[in-house]
Amino acid sequence: MDNQTTSVATDNIDTDSLSNADKSQTLDDWQVLSPVAILYFAVSVFKHLLGNFIYLIPAFAFSYKSVLEHPYIWLPAILVAFGLLSLFAFLSFKVYRYRLTEDNIEIRSGIFSKKHLNLPFSRVQNVKIEQPIYYRLTGHACLQLDTAGSSKNEAKLVAIKLDFAQQLKTRIQNHVHDISLDTENLSADTTGIENDSVDSQKQEVELNQRKLSDLVIHGITSNRIWIFLGGLAPFYDNIFESMGEWLTTLGIDLSDLFSLQTHSLLEVGLAALSLTMLIMFVLVSFSVIGAIISFYGYTLSKLDDKYIRRSGLFTKHEVSMRLSRLQMVVQKQDWLDVLLKRINLKFEQSSSFASNLNTSAASSKIIVPSIKPHECQALINDAYPGNILNTLVSDDGFEAISKRFIWRNIVYVLMPLWLISAGFTLMNDKLMIAALISGLFVVLSGLVVLRWKRWGIAKDENFVYLRKGLIGVDYYCFPTYKLQQTQFQQNFLMKKRQLATVKFILASGSLKVPMLPEKLAYKLIDEGLYQVESTQKSWM
Repeated sequence: MDNQTTSVATDNIDTDSLSNADKSQTLDDWQVLSPVAILYFAVSVFKHLLGNFIYLIPAFAFSYKSVLEHPYIWLPAILVAFGLLSLFAFLSFKVYRYRLTEDNIEIRSGIFSKKHLNLPFSRVQNVKIEQPIYYRLTGHACLQLDTAGSSKNEAKLVAIKLDFAQQLKTRIQNHVHDISLDTENLSADTTGIENDSVDSQKQEVELNQRKLSDLVIHGITSNRIWIFLGGLAPFYDNIFESMGEWLTTLGIDLSDLFSLQTHSLLEVGLAALSLTMLIMFVLVSFSVIGAIISFYGYTLSKLDDKYIRRSGLFTKHEVSMRLSRLQMVVQKQDWLDVLLKRINLKFEQSSSFASNLNTSAASSKIIVPSIKPHECQALINDAYPGNILNTLVSDDGFEAISKRFIWRNIVYVLMPLWLISAGFTLMNDKLMIAALISGLFVVLSGLVVLRWKRWGIAKDENFVYLRKGLIGVDYYCFPTYKLQQTQFQQNFLMKKRQLATVKFILASGSLKVPMLPEKLAYKLIDEGLYQVESTQKSWM
């Protein structure tokens, strides 16, 4: 059976016309993908190369002028690269096989390094449906299954029919939800159909949706554009030179515009300010466009105990997550969010999936961008009834960390560096540089104080609440029974001062609170572990 490949692709199966026995027999055979999968593999390779473009920047920067002088040098290389990409996509399509059994999925893939993945449905944490723009005309989609273990064990079915993907998603989620039921005498497809009919009778409730104006605000407050600017660093000289030539063709002479001989200092200052604002507007526009592409048509819905997030302009994403999988909620505000009174709310799950820094991973997070405080609190209350986060925020009910945090970072870290640097520059009669270093020391010291002020922790009978940040502020809330591990950290100096650092480890990652009073640290750990043992609730 392992070497047998059926000639009937899953996306061509008419599940309504087949009997249960026929459907089980067909799906148990190894299935081939639709030929449109070739396009998916080609795009995936291109994205991978584009994602590693930063490593090629030095080579491009070194040969940039040569390419401009002889542009046809790269034409054969581009043709060869296109041919190899097409060949790789075709071979990836040919070797890809999958089959479904009653409670698991198997996938064979890999051209040079063969992979055989056997994923039980019970290990699936997240089910995501992705429909790239090039699949909309054919009605195909990609189904991604993410586990609570290593990110290497995640499965993805590409180029399957959209309705089949929806049915399979429901089947997997219901299998995980009803894992305790005895299914030995039921066929997999019969179970799926029965559960589909149950889910179809339930009404999906929309919890939140994002308007275009909200996405614009999210694009303005996000800082992704600075990553793009960093990648362009080797080309700044050429960019500025090209911009100068372009402005000259428009009749704008920058050297004359900023000349103090022909213009007053006020005019030069206004011109510099106008040009800076224009450049910032262009840069922020890129960030706004990125936010719209990622979150266009955003809706967050709830079906029974499942959260469903849908969004995407070109590639439509649908992410489902059961409430039992939720590890904690994070309320994040950068400095612009604080000014605009907006919050980015995150529903955190297992860290193995979030740590995979590719486009697909990023799109699978349950994020609600740029919502208002009352909307944020309503979503947190829906996920965690009985939490008091809003009360803690309004009444500043967090326990502060020790002021030794300020002393340690300023006196032991920043001050020695400042004294050495400033003394060296003064010895060389560089007063201006010494003044700049002193100004930098003052700014960094202020940030240390602000960092100390942001740190805080609180706890009630069911939840742990953390606060941290710098200019912005982030709040973390998680049920105590979700704790996987706690750590008590204390060095010699901290022990002398009766201080300790507490580290909470969950499936979604770790949270650390430094320099708490020793008694409070022991209390947090003891009460947390007691609740984990006494409640006997599963973290999954």
